Amino acid sequence: MARTPLISGNWKMNLNHFEAIQLLQKLSYELRDHDYDAVEVSLHPPYTDVRSVQTVIDADRMQFQLGAQNCHAEVSGAFTGEISPAMLAKLDVNYVIVGHSERRALFGENNEMVAAKAAAVFGHEMTPIVCVGESLEERESGQAEAIVETQVRGSLASIAAEKLEELVIAYEPVWAIGTGITASSEDAQEMCSHIRNIVGSMRKDAQQSVRIQYGGSVKPSNVTELMAMADVDGALVGGASLEAESFARIVNYKAT
Repeated sequence: MARTPLISGNWKMNLNHFEAIQLLQKLSYELRDHDYDAVEVSLHPPYTDVRSVQTVIDADRMQFQLGAQNCHAEVSGAFTGEISPAMLAKLDVNYVIVGHSERRALFGENNEMVAAKAAAVFGHEMTPIVCVGESLEERESGQAEAIVETQVRGSLASIAAEKLEELVIAYEPVWAIGTGITASSEDAQEMCSHIRNIVGSMRKDAQQSVRIQYGGSVKPSNVTELMAMADVDGALVGGASLEAESFARIVNYKAT
């Protein structure tokens, strides 16, 4: 089954709304219409930038998909500082990252919380990008596959089986995020294949349709090799997405 690659730029806690608009316009200038023929591109700005980015995408008819970096599982309530999936849906957000390793490590999110968020995202007609990945200690002790399987099964536990086919999963080894160290293409393929098999055991029909991204120090110099792997269907890009030229080269990876 042909799966359309998804290249996602996670801007994290960077760029005010003026800077976000500038980056968006520069990125649009770097890309041409045909660059979107074979890939889908989602941009995930901070919450304070989402409305500004949405307005520019709509006004200039850009071909980017609007994304968010996180959300709460509840529609509304006394959750100071949180953002509802219903609020994001009203801003025409298409993709929401849930369970990023930084959310898990720094903010104590567990698989149950991630599962609730993923289900809420689907419930508001958006697509979750569910992040999983092992630490360096877990990999070195031979637990990587078991840890990732526990995360996948736990993080998808609240999603209806028929929705698994629409899902995006991002494999992001924690030891490769922001470190400049990238998993080898063989490492990425091995784990993405493992994830695909896990999803297949949950729903056979979803095995070949679920998209699996790799995330972790993705840059123009390694994206082509990573994307050549059979079970790597895109990239979740951090630092390299903050510079228009480098992210455009990642989007246009077949020409790099």
